[in-house]
Amino acid sequence: MASIISAGTSSGTALNMTADTSGQLQFATGASATTALTIDTSQNATFAGTLTATGKLSSSSMPTGSLLQVVQGTYNTQTSTTSSTFSDTGLTASITPSSSSNKILILVSHAGCLKYNTNTTIGMKIVRNSTDIHIFGGRAGLTDGTIANEVGTMATMYLDSPATTSSITYKTQYNSNNNTGYALLQDSTAGTVVSTITLMEIKG
Repeated sequence: MASIISAGTSSGTALNMTADTSGQLQFATGASATTALTIDTSQNATFAGTLTATGKLSSSSMPTGSLLQVVQGTYNTQTSTTSSTFSDTGLTASITPSSSSNKILILVSHAGCLKYNTNTTIGMKIVRNSTDIHIFGGRAGLTDGTIANEVGTMATMYLDSPATTSSITYKTQYNSNNNTGYALLQDSTAGTVVSTITLMEIKG
């Protein structure tokens, strides 16, 4: 048995409640007292129909691990370097966390990566504002020779804990490890290719 609250329609809105000792609560509607909402003894709510919200749930009310916002940046210009010093690729995106305890999941996909006709490799890293946070593809395209190597897409995922509510800019940087050969991104030989960086704020 359960405590039942029902709303009739024969003479406006009438609420009738029948109580018991089970601790479960049911809300019913219509002349036949069809159950619309059940709240059990563990405070779990079950709706029989569709829940429609006209307002919004605040991020602070969301459970840990919830996805709060998504931001994406793209870049499609061919770029290259012959320097072993890391420089910006042009791919960047910014996000402002709603809480300093939240985390940022970073997904990077660099398309059209090429090591060009020299004995070099491509290095790649993610930078938060001016701080290096994740190195990936440290020796991408290695052939131990001068043959070109079309690496294709270099991708990574990284979960960052920036501990701030200020705007953060994430970007990628790259280099050519032997300081002479070409490392190339967004190779446009076969047409326009697009690299992406996606930032997801995760409730901490």
